[in-house]
Amino acid sequence: MRIISGSIRGRLFDAPTTGKTHPMGEKPRGALFNALGDIEGLTLLDAYAGSGALSFEAMSRGAKSAVAVEWDKSAHKTLLNNIFMLGLEDKVQAHLRSIKAWSVRHVDTQFDLVICDPPYDAVLALAIERLVRHVKHGGLLILSWPSKLTAPPMPECQILSEKEYAGAHIIFYRRA
Repeated sequence: MRIISGSIRGRLFDAPTTGKTHPMGEKPRGALFNALGDIEGLTLLDAYAGSGALSFEAMSRGAKSAVAVEWDKSAHKTLLNNIFMLGLEDKVQAHLRSIKAWSVRHVDTQFDLVICDPPYDAVLALAIERLVRHVKHGGLLILSWPSKLTAPPMPECQILSEKEYAGAHIIFYRRA
Protein backbone atom coordinates (compact mmCIF):
# COMPACT_ATOMS: atom_id res chain seq x y z
CA MET A 1 0.00 0.00 0.00
CA ARG A 2 1.13 3.57 -0.56
CA ILE A 3 0.28 7.11 0.41
CA ILE A 4 -1.33 8.86 -2.55
CA SER A 5 -0.68 12.57 -2.00
CA GLY A 6 0.81 15.17 0.28
CA SER A 7 4.06 15.56 2.19
CA ILE A 8 4.85 11.83 2.38
CA ARG A 9 3.33 10.91 -0.99
CA GLY A 10 4.58 7.65 -2.42
CA ARG A 11 5.70 6.18 0.91
CA LEU A 12 4.84 2.51 1.26
CA PHE A 13 3.31 0.79 4.27
CA ASP A 14 2.08 -2.70 5.06
CA ALA A 15 -1.45 -4.09 4.93
CA PRO A 16 -2.61 -6.44 7.69
CA THR A 17 -2.38 -10.12 6.79
CA THR A 18 -5.55 -10.93 8.72
CA GLY A 19 -8.75 -11.44 6.77
CA LYS A 20 -10.66 -9.45 9.37
CA THR A 21 -9.93 -6.07 7.78
CA HIS A 22 -10.36 -4.70 4.27
CA PRO A 23 -8.04 -1.84 3.39
CA MET A 24 -9.67 0.92 1.35
CA GLY A 25 -8.16 0.88 -2.12
CA GLU A 26 -6.19 3.77 -3.54
CA LYS A 27 -8.92 4.95 -5.92
CA PRO A 28 -11.70 5.37 -3.32
CA ARG A 29 -9.20 6.68 -0.73
CA GLY A 30 -7.93 9.27 -3.20
CA ALA A 31 -11.47 10.25 -4.16
CA LEU A 32 -12.47 10.56 -0.50
CA PHE A 33 -9.58 12.90 0.34
CA ASN A 34 -9.94 14.87 -2.89
CA ALA A 35 -13.61 15.44 -2.00
CA LEU A 36 -12.59 16.63 1.48
CA GLY A 37 -10.19 19.20 0.04
CA ASP A 38 -8.04 21.14 2.49
CA ILE A 39 -7.79 19.32 5.82
CA GLU A 40 -4.83 21.30 7.16
CA GLY A 41 -4.89 21.35 10.97
CA LEU A 42 -7.93 19.08 11.38
CA THR A 43 -8.23 16.18 13.82
CA LEU A 44 -9.32 12.69 12.75
CA LEU A 45 -10.84 9.59 14.30
CA ASP A 46 -10.00 6.59 12.10
CA ALA A 47 -12.55 4.02 13.28
CA TYR A 48 -11.79 0.47 12.13
CA ALA A 49 -8.26 1.63 11.27
CA GLY A 50 -6.77 -1.63 9.93
CA SER A 51 -3.43 -0.65 8.38
CA GLY A 52 -3.91 3.03 9.23
CA ALA A 53 -4.17 4.04 5.56
CA LEU A 54 -6.79 6.72 6.21
CA SER A 55 -4.83 8.20 9.13
CA PHE A 56 -1.60 8.23 7.12
CA GLU A 57 -3.24 9.85 4.10
CA ALA A 58 -4.73 12.52 6.38
CA MET A 59 -1.36 13.22 8.03
CA SER A 60 0.31 13.47 4.63
CA ARG A 61 -2.30 16.01 3.56
CA GLY A 62 -1.79 18.25 6.60
CA ALA A 63 -4.16 16.99 9.30
CA LYS A 64 -3.03 17.84 12.82
CA SER A 65 -3.51 14.44 14.48
CA ALA A 66 -5.34 11.13 14.27
CA VAL A 67 -6.64 8.51 16.66
CA ALA A 68 -6.67 5.10 14.97
CA VAL A 69 -8.85 2.44 16.63
CA GLU A 70 -8.46 -1.22 15.66
CA TRP A 71 -9.70 -4.28 17.54
CA ASP A 72 -7.84 -7.06 15.68
CA LYS A 73 -4.50 -7.78 17.38
CA SER A 74 -2.67 -8.69 14.17
CA ALA A 75 -3.95 -5.60 12.34
CA HIS A 76 -3.10 -3.44 15.37
CA LYS A 77 0.47 -4.75 15.31
CA THR A 78 0.72 -3.84 11.61
CA LEU A 79 -0.75 -0.41 12.41
CA LEU A 80 1.87 0.22 15.10
CA ASN A 81 4.68 -0.90 12.80
CA ASN A 82 3.40 1.39 10.03
CA ILE A 83 3.21 4.39 12.39
CA PHE A 84 6.83 3.81 13.39
CA MET A 85 8.03 3.12 9.83
CA LEU A 86 6.42 6.36 8.57
CA GLY A 87 7.72 8.43 11.51
CA LEU A 88 4.22 9.44 12.65
CA GLU A 89 4.52 8.51 16.34
CA ASP A 90 3.84 12.11 17.41
CA LYS A 91 0.75 12.47 15.20
CA VAL A 92 -1.10 9.11 15.17
CA GLN A 93 -2.25 7.37 18.35
CA ALA A 94 -3.21 3.70 17.96
CA HIS A 95 -5.70 2.03 20.29
CA LEU A 96 -6.29 -1.73 20.52
CA ARG A 97 -10.04 -1.79 21.24
CA SER A 98 -13.35 -2.29 19.55
CA ILE A 99 -14.73 1.04 18.39
CA LYS A 100 -17.67 0.54 20.78
CA ALA A 101 -15.34 0.08 23.80
CA TRP A 102 -13.17 3.03 22.72
CA SER A 103 -16.26 5.22 22.31
CA VAL A 104 -17.60 4.34 25.77
CA ARG A 105 -14.23 5.23 27.36
CA HIS A 106 -13.88 8.51 25.40
CA VAL A 107 -17.47 9.71 25.31
CA ASP A 108 -16.55 13.42 25.31
CA THR A 109 -13.69 13.25 22.79
CA GLN A 110 -14.56 14.95 19.50
CA PHE A 111 -12.89 15.35 16.12
CA ASP A 112 -13.23 17.46 13.00
CA LEU A 113 -13.41 14.28 10.88
CA VAL A 114 -14.59 10.79 11.78
CA ILE A 115 -13.98 8.20 9.07
CA CYS A 116 -15.61 4.77 9.35
CA ASP A 117 -14.54 1.99 7.00
CA PRO A 118 -15.71 -1.13 8.86
CA PRO A 119 -15.11 -4.69 7.67
CA TYR A 120 -18.16 -5.43 5.55
CA ASP A 121 -18.79 -8.83 7.11
CA ALA A 122 -19.12 -7.34 10.60
CA VAL A 123 -21.03 -4.12 10.01
CA LEU A 124 -22.92 -2.98 13.10
CA ALA A 125 -25.15 -0.03 12.28
CA LEU A 126 -25.73 0.86 15.94
CA ALA A 127 -21.98 1.14 16.62
CA ILE A 128 -21.61 3.46 13.61
CA GLU A 129 -24.57 5.61 14.68
CA ARG A 130 -23.00 6.12 18.13
CA LEU A 131 -19.89 7.60 16.53
CA VAL A 132 -21.79 10.80 15.72
CA ARG A 133 -21.08 11.92 19.29
CA HIS A 134 -17.39 12.08 18.39
CA VAL A 135 -17.96 14.53 15.50
CA LYS A 136 -17.63 18.21 16.41
CA HIS A 137 -20.61 20.37 15.49
CA GLY A 138 -20.08 21.31 11.87
CA GLY A 139 -17.61 18.42 11.48
CA LEU A 140 -17.82 15.53 9.05
CA LEU A 141 -18.53 11.84 9.40
CA ILE A 142 -17.51 9.81 6.35
CA LEU A 143 -18.89 6.31 6.08
CA SER A 144 -17.81 3.56 3.68
CA TRP A 145 -20.75 1.17 3.54
CA PRO A 146 -21.50 -1.91 1.44
CA SER A 147 -23.45 -0.87 -1.67
CA LYS A 148 -25.88 -3.75 -1.23
CA LEU A 149 -26.98 -2.53 2.23
CA THR A 150 -28.93 0.54 3.26
CA ALA A 151 -26.75 2.92 5.24
CA PRO A 152 -27.87 3.64 8.80
CA PRO A 153 -29.51 6.97 9.61
CA MET A 154 -27.16 9.35 11.35
CA PRO A 155 -28.79 11.35 14.12
CA GLU A 156 -28.00 15.07 14.08
CA CYS A 157 -26.41 14.78 10.62
CA GLN A 158 -27.30 15.73 7.07
CA ILE A 159 -25.99 13.95 3.99
CA LEU A 160 -23.72 16.22 1.95
CA SER A 161 -22.85 13.79 -0.83
CA GLU A 162 -22.65 10.12 -1.77
CA LYS A 163 -20.27 8.31 -4.11
CA GLU A 164 -19.99 4.70 -5.35
CA TYR A 165 -16.62 2.95 -5.74
CA ALA A 166 -16.12 -0.76 -6.45
CA GLY A 167 -18.85 -2.06 -4.16
CA ALA A 168 -18.45 0.69 -1.57
CA HIS A 169 -20.93 3.46 -0.95
CA ILE A 170 -19.08 6.45 0.53
CA ILE A 171 -21.38 8.88 2.33
CA PHE A 172 -20.35 12.32 3.61
CA TYR A 173 -22.40 13.59 6.58
CA ARG A 174 -22.14 16.96 8.33
CA ARG A 175 -23.10 17.17 11.99
CA ALA A 176 -25.63 19.94 12.59
